Amino acid sequence: MGLEVIGAGFGRNATNSLRRALEELGFGPCHHMFEISENEALLPEWEAIVRGESRNWDAAFEGYRSQVDWPGAAYWRELTEYYPDAKVVLSVRPVEGWYRSFEKTIVPYIENRGKHDTPHRNRQSLMVHELIGRQTFGDRLRDREHVMAIYDAHIAEVQATLPPERLLTYEVGAGWGPLCAFLGVEVPDTEYPNTNSTKEFQKRTKLGQENS
Repeated sequence: MGLEVIGAGFGRNATNSLRRALEELGFGPCHHMFEISENEALLPEWEAIVRGESRNWDAAFEGYRSQVDWPGAAYWRELTEYYPDAKVVLSVRPVEGWYRSFEKTIVPYIENRGKHDTPHRNRQSLMVHELIGRQTFGDRLRDREHVMAIYDAHIAEVQATLPPERLLTYEVGAGWGPLCAFLGVEVPDTEYPNTNSTKEFQKRTKLGQENS
């Protein structure tokens, strides 16, 4: 099948809402970290990719027409080269708000690695720590300025690398209009999805923290 849409934006940029939107627009199934959470069979390939032992993108995305969120977003450059006809959506939000969400969700999930409620969730949390905690942010997840600088640099790198006709920098909250225009599809009559708030993430991952 091959990917038709590649999501280059870091997690906590309303990527699950974007996932739902892409599926509603006919670009599903859409790969997201939640797919790995819900399907244990997907994890070994991603473990091998994160270890640098595999770059079998056809296996990693078998059956998917689009991809958003980590882990795929970490490999945006390789994916855009491997799927040269795919369009790229870079979902973004103001860095301060992004870090607040990141700090309340992904950071504690990583810090609780190996202590989750199932063997699969524990294995996944170790993969997430390696990819996001170490490889992306150098194990400095609570260093706010460091993490925000990497976030900003990632956005700048994607924008500088890809031609404007292939890339949509999609502001969280922009709704259907920019996305549908970029993908060349009609705007649905339904409201744009709004899912996976901080509180929903904490409930899904059983972090048990208060939303604040």
